[in-house]
Amino acid sequence: MTLNYYQIDAFTDKIFGGNPAKVVQLNTWLEDRLLQNIARENSVDATAFFVNSGDVIELRWFTPDLELDLCGHATLATAHVLKTILGYDNTKITFYTKSGPLYVHVEKNMYVMDLPQRNPLKTELPDFIKASLNKQPKEILKSRDYILVYENENDVRNIKIDKNKFDQGNIDPGGVAVTARGNDSDFVSRFFIPQATIFEDPVTGSAHASLIPYWSHVLNKKEMTAIQLSARKGKLFCTSKKDRVLIAGKAKTYSEGTLRI
Repeated sequence: MTLNYYQIDAFTDKIFGGNPAKVVQLNTWLEDRLLQNIARENSVDATAFFVNSGDVIELRWFTPDLELDLCGHATLATAHVLKTILGYDNTKITFYTKSGPLYVHVEKNMYVMDLPQRNPLKTELPDFIKASLNKQPKEILKSRDYILVYENENDVRNIKIDKNKFDQGNIDPGGVAVTARGNDSDFVSRFFIPQATIFEDPVTGSAHASLIPYWSHVLNKKEMTAIQLSARKGKLFCTSKKDRVLIAGKAKTYSEGTLRI
């Protein structure tokens, strides 16, 4: 069996920036164990698998370790493949996923994703996260992910996490976002996942489903820019709506090829 794949750098306009995702085109769904093995072999943060049966495009996402319930950068990467490589004609793409329908359209040379909002609530920090941090946050919230709010961008840029202590716990399927007001953007963040093959995620669209409503409330703004301060860096253009968020970004094709299973 041969499968076409594409490697896309999402949330960037430059190769080697943003977050890389593999996008694999299927004619029909394969068994879950095989999908997980392909994602593990791909060794990137996320592999998106899609089946296009016409008006319905089903989409699933796997890390090297597990299946995700939501993945922003791999959704953006799949939209990029459909529009720029496979010639998908519709102005709006509707993906059917485990998180419900997700919508993507192209606007001003950017892919705009319409995702469900995940408003975080105040909570306590588990001991394994608290013990792993070199500096404690000023505020702690949680939806799928823990949101740790810091005083300024330098705190986020300089955060250090003791991986041995961090890996003592699990947040299945979420992670930990550290965030603060930005110097050259409305807010910044970094994102870490315990017990994961890839410890720090370069750009995390799904975490912004929680970061956007939080910062929209704090800053009293509906439209914001965000930068994820990973080594690869990514820029996101964010809009807060009643129960949805819009996340826009660019993408670049790195490679195309064939998987032989």
